[in-house]
Amino acid sequence: MALTGSWKVDRSDNYDKFMEKMGINIVKRKLAAHDNLKLIITQDGNKFTVKESSAFRTIEIVFNLGVNFNYSLADGTELSGTWNLEGDKLVGKFTRVDNGKELNAIREVVGDEMVQTYVYEGVEAKRFFKKD
Repeated sequence: MALTGSWKVDRSDNYDKFMEKMGINIVKRKLAAHDNLKLIITQDGNKFTVKESSAFRTIEIVFNLGVNFNYSLADGTELSGTWNLEGDKLVGKFTRVDNGKELNAIREVVGDEMVQTYVYEGVEAKRFFKKD
């Protein structure tokens, strides 16, 4: 799959507005804008492993397609949901544990970049990653 590999964040679009809508305070938003996020994605059948490292934390997330799991964002926001493949896109549908609102995410390769799109309460943001 094209998503497998090592990816480093290159730039973001509307990320601050997205984080503001999520309720993340300005100090954390300013820090997150320079998190130097790196993702290493591997796939074994329906099982994905994502090693996430940033200025804030290093974690490893293992999930199976279509199987519900819990995940904490770097700011501590708790989510519950699933990732599924839709064509070449990895589509995530999550619910915030604290307020029940939906957070959707899509990871897809466009040209030589991986684009991660987030949508929360009508606000869309994108993060663009280059192969590392």
